[in-house]
Amino acid sequence: MTTTIPPVHDAPDEARGMTTAYRAGVRAWLTGRGLDPDSPALTDTPDRVLRALDEMTAGYDEDPAEHLARTFPVDHDGGPIMVTGVPFTSLCEHHLLPFTGHADIAYQPRPGDPVAGLSKLPRVLDVYARRLQTQEQLTRQVTTALDTHLSPVGSACIIRSEHGCLAHRGARKPGSVMVTASYTGRFLDDPQARAELHRLMTG
Repeated sequence: MTTTIPPVHDAPDEARGMTTAYRAGVRAWLTGRGLDPDSPALTDTPDRVLRALDEMTAGYDEDPAEHLARTFPVDHDGGPIMVTGVPFTSLCEHHLLPFTGHADIAYQPRPGDPVAGLSKLPRVLDVYARRLQTQEQLTRQVTTALDTHLSPVGSACIIRSEHGCLAHRGARKPGSVMVTASYTGRFLDDPQARAELHRLMTG
């Protein structure tokens, strides 16, 4: 569970101590880099950094089950349901640098089963994207959540993203795109069903 970064004067004693330590850590890094954390440009930087990190890791405070618990009766024949091109930003757990991209998310309900609301698939992605992540793990977590809470015939998630740790440090290859895919159930076992899914996603 993440700890929200409250103003020092509003925080309980334990949280106040942690918040002070977090701010001191950012100030220490600035100082170690040869910068003056008390300069007009940097004096509020520790608070800004902590608020940004708190926002970008807010998924630890959410449960995908809450988004998938509400379903609707719909007259359908059990065909695939998908949302494509869903944008997201996450933080790489190795370097705390962002990776940004789009996800195609799909599941195939059993004929006659209730279905999740259209917005729920992107919300499930956001729950996991707003945590420290690897793309491989994020992709799998989405399909696991769909399988666990909707019990579909199968589910799929394909993610394409650019990683700050590849683009701006180390290899320095901006524009490189990482692609990961997770398939379960019918989409894993039936190549024809998987090919049809890809056709629908790219059509």
